Amino acid sequence: MIGDPVEHSASPRLHGAFLEDAGIDGSYVAIRVARGSGARALHKLRSDGYAGCNVTFPLKEEVLEACDALTDEARRAGAVNTIFFGREIVGANTDGIGARTAIETLIDEPIALKRVGVLGYGATARAILAELHDNDAYAFVWGRDARRVADVCERFEAEAWPLENPPEIVLSTLPSEASLPDDLVAALRVPDVVIDANYGGRATLAGVLGRDVVPGYAMLEAQARASFDFWLAHVTA
Repeated sequence: MIGDPVEHSASPRLHGAFLEDAGIDGSYVAIRVARGSGARALHKLRSDGYAGCNVTFPLKEEVLEACDALTDEARRAGAVNTIFFGREIVGANTDGIGARTAIETLIDEPIALKRVGVLGYGATARAILAELHDNDAYAFVWGRDARRVADVCERFEAEAWPLENPPEIVLSTLPSEASLPDDLVAALRVPDVVIDANYGGRATLAGVLGRDVVPGYAMLEAQARASFDFWLAHVTA
């Protein structure tokens, strides 16, 4: 996995367990790669013999240029979180399926026709919005930049955050240090479920809102499993 920071990541533990369960003699390591060095890092990993890697903040968009091929999910999100090094460098994105799986597990039913709010419009948010669109959920977007909110709403047939009647499910993709306006904080105390994509010490949303918030472990595990399955499918093809 490459990104910055990576010290907090639970991905090495998760993928280590996946490798062991599959009987594969391999390893998964986290490597700090600063913004602006993503494409160069991919080529170095490939030349060093790695089979693939995950990509996290802040590299998900910049590594697109290093990919020879993209899955539909990565193309629609304009971001990559999973790479396979074969004859081509193939970029995929499993953030959307990770979020959907986490939500459906929590509510114990499909997200179709559910009202789901997404805080943010960056790489992870766009992957989630694409997945919500494909699974017939009603999506709403909050962000500070009205132009960017309008752009992702148009791309994914979502709506801007409603002034009244907040969505019953909310997923925040905002960084842990993000500050929220008072009216949004009040609105986020209403939904049935609020999920913070951050986890561990970086999951600060519960403290800001003063309510129960689901941390991002379930999202991480689901997208990690989808990434692992993507690699297995390509290795055995």
